[in-house]
Amino acid sequence: MTNTLVNMFRIPDLKKKLLYTAFFLVLYRLGSFIPVPGVDLSALKQFFADLQRQSGGTLFDMLNIFVGGNFERASVFALGIMPYITASIVIQLLGSIIPYFEKLRKEGADGQKKLNQITRYGTVALAAFNAVTITTWLSSSSMAGVVVNPGFLFHFTGIVTLVTGTMIVMWIGEQITENGIGNGISLIIFAGIVARYPEGFIQLFTLVIAGSTPFWKAIIAILLMVFVTAAVILVTEAMRKIPVQYAKRIVGRRVYGGQSTYIPLRVNTAGVIPIIFAQSVIMLPATIAQFFGKGQGVWATIQQMLSPGAWLYTIIYVTLIIFFAYFYTAIVLNPTDMAENMVKYGGHIPGKKPGKKTAEYINNVLTRITLPGAIFFAFIALLPEVMRDQLSLPFYFGGTGLIIVVGVALDTLQQIESHLVMRHYDGFMKKGKLRSRSGN
Repeated sequence: MTNTLVNMFRIPDLKKKLLYTAFFLVLYRLGSFIPVPGVDLSALKQFFADLQRQSGGTLFDMLNIFVGGNFERASVFALGIMPYITASIVIQLLGSIIPYFEKLRKEGADGQKKLNQITRYGTVALAAFNAVTITTWLSSSSMAGVVVNPGFLFHFTGIVTLVTGTMIVMWIGEQITENGIGNGISLIIFAGIVARYPEGFIQLFTLVIAGSTPFWKAIIAILLMVFVTAAVILVTEAMRKIPVQYAKRIVGRRVYGGQSTYIPLRVNTAGVIPIIFAQSVIMLPATIAQFFGKGQGVWATIQQMLSPGAWLYTIIYVTLIIFFAYFYTAIVLNPTDMAENMVKYGGHIPGKKPGKKTAEYINNVLTRITLPGAIFFAFIALLPEVMRDQLSLPFYFGGTGLIIVVGVALDTLQQIESHLVMRHYDGFMKKGKLRSRSGN
């Protein structure tokens, strides 16, 4: 590991990419502390503290996780990269429903370029809609005192600032993807989530020193964090390999095929998407009850029953996660298309007839491996509330944030490793050429 870290900065190209990525991530974090003009940050912070004590979890909490706390600070990056992610997911879903988008998806680089352009337009539209909603909410009567001078000027500057902030974040993500290391959009979310952990650990140690939290609870919490992180890594990387045999084909003097390979089917094909969808659906009624029902009558009952920790909330939440895991896996992977592609290139699964039988076999495998993965991640999604209530943890650990952090970290490390391996082989080949010339 030490040699790998040293080699990362010995290779000029990789060193440049790493520094480039670090620079833009620092730039993003600096922008996270620039507030929208006209907002009283102390009043807004107090509002979120009261909201957390009353409801325990709303859509605003979930949004705040993805934007690294920018939402509760009302920073220029308050919307973060969420409008872009939402637009990307919508375009991806439309690709399996509307023929036009499906055609673009199959056109290769040109089609992907058009889809990216449509996604950007969708991002601007969603960012503008969200900005109007946020500025209206901040200047509403329920948020009295948060906006110093509510009026047209505040709405105009707020909307322009938030939309511009989203476009800057999207640009930063694209720059990291093109010139840095890793996926820029994922790394921005990663940086926002990880940035909140140090403060949480400091609070935990402060509580232990003050005697508010027993020392043994802190030790158990840390050991559980290590164990859960290792389990998430294991399940994230777990896959079922389906063997595929390709027949030999002779084209002119060249021989193609005649080799064995496999189809990697991941246990967690859908990634963190099922948890995000499930959280959005289940938190919506509680959020509406909080802001429109004023916590009274039937609204108070709805809010209580759909708050984290309630038995109805847990049952619905787990069911939604499992449902969306199957739903999104079915969209991302199409067994029929996979079977047709194998027939097209002369491949087959040993013991299975090409075509319909192959598609049925792949579908059965996907159905079996998706269930345990979905149940495991449902447990991870419920973990933050358990650790916070039972171990008095002063911050959320687990759930959506942990899965994103692990997934992005693994993907980035794999890209760094591929750069190291590629550089190693390039050097080996150059040495071989020099030796062959000197021998001649």
